[in-house]
Amino acid sequence: MIAIPLRRPLRRRITDWLFMVADQVVAAVIATDRDALVAELFRLEGAQLVRMARLFTDDRNAAEDLVQEAFIRLHRAAHRINDPAKAAPYLRSIVINLARDHNRRGLMSLRHQEALPAGTEPDVPEDVLVLDDERQKLLHEVRALSPRQRDCLLLRFYLELSESEIAETLDISKNSVKTHCRRGIEALRARVEVAT
Repeated sequence: MIAIPLRRPLRRRITDWLFMVADQVVAAVIATDRDALVAELFRLEGAQLVRMARLFTDDRNAAEDLVQEAFIRLHRAAHRINDPAKAAPYLRSIVINLARDHNRRGLMSLRHQEALPAGTEPDVPEDVLVLDDERQKLLHEVRALSPRQRDCLLLRFYLELSESEIAETLDISKNSVKTHCRRGIEALRARVEVAT
C-alpha cells in the first residue's frame, strides 16, 4: 500500500469525519452496556491516549498505567454518561488529570525506573521518535509551559483535536483554548529564539 501525503485541510476533514464516525459508533454501543462502551473506546482511542499520556509523563510504562486507570474510572462512571459524544472527551480529561497528578507527586515506581535498563535502546517507535534531539528540545520547552498552555498545544497539534473538542476535554471555553494556544506558541517562540 502506498502512503499518499495529504494536505492539512484534507487531513483535517478526514480526521473530523473519523471522529464523527467514531462518535456514531460509540452512540450505538452505549445503548447496549458500559462494558461494550469501554471496549469500543479502548479500540478507538487506546493507543492515542497512551501516546498522549507519554507526552505528559515521559514514561511509557506510567502512561500505559494511567490510561488503564482512566478506562477503569470511565467504566465506573459510564452509567452517568448520557451523551455518547461526551465519552471520548471525558476519557481524555481523565488521562490528562491523572498525568498531572502523576507529575505533581513525582510518582515513579521502581518498576518504571527499571523498565529500560541503562544502556538499553528503546524499541518502541514513540520512544525512538522522542529521542530525536530537536523534538526532545521542543518537547522540553512545551513541558515548561503553564499546564493549560501545554494541554491546549498538545491536544491541538499532537492529537489534532478541534478547538471545541479541546474545550470539551478541558472543560473550558473555546476562546480560552484559542488564548492558551496563542500564548503557548508565543512563549515557545520566545524560548526557542533565546536558545538559538
